[in-house]
Amino acid sequence: MSTVLVIGASRGIGLEFVRQYREAGERVIATARDDQGLERLRALGAEPLRLDVGLPTSVSALSWQLDGEKLDVALYVAGVIDRASATSPPTQPTFDRVMHTNVMGAMQVIPQVLPLVEEAGGVFGALSSAMSQIGSVPGSNSWLYRVSKAALNMAVSSARFDYPRARLVALDPGWVQTDMGGGGAPLTAEASVRGLRAVLASVAPEDNGRLIHHDGRRAEHW
Repeated sequence: MSTVLVIGASRGIGLEFVRQYREAGERVIATARDDQGLERLRALGAEPLRLDVGLPTSVSALSWQLDGEKLDVALYVAGVIDRASATSPPTQPTFDRVMHTNVMGAMQVIPQVLPLVEEAGGVFGALSSAMSQIGSVPGSNSWLYRVSKAALNMAVSSARFDYPRARLVALDPGWVQTDMGGGGAPLTAEASVRGLRAVLASVAPEDNGRLIHHDGRRAEHW
């Protein structure tokens, strides 16, 4: 039995990761920031942790909550979109909220979690996006969201210098029926996660720092 950590599993793709890994018989530790999210995780048989990546004090407590764990798979799925900032410069509070959740949270999590992944010989994936894909889809109307995902890709790419023996990747889920993609997106969360799980099982050391699409294609340029 493998141990899987899913950060940001209240709903959407994060919750679907929990469901599929639990159905596969894996032990899953998963985080949510509110009581409703924690109850959904318990209902799926996951071990729930309360965590809000938007709060530095909450994220800083993660290392002691995971003390002694060895993680075969760790996922950073937490994210937020603010459509109000689509066509104009964002306000400072909006910028801070989106960038902290989508980028700073991952940068605070990686140093705490990656040693536990390395010890198990596991893999760490940060849910991101391919910039060319986001820019070409008509429903992709959040300027700040695109900027935050580009920054997250760079954070993952740069982390390979600090963790040269790791398997640390950014994951492009495709255009999924979530808050960002909307109901008209071509991929369901179930199909996207099924592909991403196969990707995670195939990540090699030479993939460290790369962006990988849900169908297994390795991105050459972000």
